[in-house]
Amino acid sequence: MATDVRTSPVRPARARRRSSQRTTLWAMLLALPTAWMAVFFVASMVIVVLLAFGTTQRDGSPVFGTNLGNFTALWDEVYLRLFLRSVVYALATVVLSAMVAYPVAYAIALHGGRYKNALIAAIVVPFFASYLIRMYAWKALLSDDGLVNSGIRRAGLGDGLTFLNTPWAVIGGLVYGFVVFMILPVYASLERMDVSLIEAGKDLYHSPWRTFFSVTLPATRAGLYGGMVLVFLPALGDFVSAQLLGGSRTFMIGNLIQQQFIGGQNWPLGSAMTVAMMVALGILMFGYLRATATPARET
Repeated sequence: MATDVRTSPVRPARARRRSSQRTTLWAMLLALPTAWMAVFFVASMVIVVLLAFGTTQRDGSPVFGTNLGNFTALWDEVYLRLFLRSVVYALATVVLSAMVAYPVAYAIALHGGRYKNALIAAIVVPFFASYLIRMYAWKALLSDDGLVNSGIRRAGLGDGLTFLNTPWAVIGGLVYGFVVFMILPVYASLERMDVSLIEAGKDLYHSPWRTFFSVTLPATRAGLYGGMVLVFLPALGDFVSAQLLGGSRTFMIGNLIQQQFIGGQNWPLGSAMTVAMMVALGILMFGYLRATATPARET
């Protein structure tokens, strides 16, 4: 009697062999990035956390320990003032970036037509240049003899303005450096939005502003929140903008951390500042995930 092909033991064995081969292949593909993350990300974070409880020897070399003084030192008035200034600068960067990014993303997503990809490329490609180079370019534009002040003098509007070494120069540099991180997620949300919702709002005799705040903005909330986080996180820890465009009165917490690792040779204190920032940003990320989480549908 012939063996039924459907009940043949050859097929299950061959399927198991093929599944085992796929599992082995995926394990090999994931092994390298997993090892890379473990060595260069997780291990480095563990070292920073351990150093935060360490001490500094007389020669400046750090030593691991169980010292809590690095964290209690963070409550110093100078450090708190720098952290508060960094938060204010980062929040101002988020607000200004949203004001710039939303109209740009809206125009490209809803009115860009066949030129959408070209317009997005025109925005993104300049940001492939080094962040440091872009900040030097911004410094050249805003200097006393820079292009902006030269234009003011030629227009007869005065002898020029002082831009550098001011908070607005630092915030402007941060907006210039990170605004693309706001444009892209907002554009993605607008691209996925059902345009008929806007038309329905107009059909209900809503004004353009009321339609925007009641229809468009809620529909793109996730992209806007994502852009806010993507801008706020690097802006809070940035030190290049404040160092090149500002002065000692505009230094941020990132500048202080940099000084501990490079100039001050106090790695444990710098590590404690880094850990404190990581905790604060982790709380922020948790709030973002809670705000953008999709509620489960009731069954």
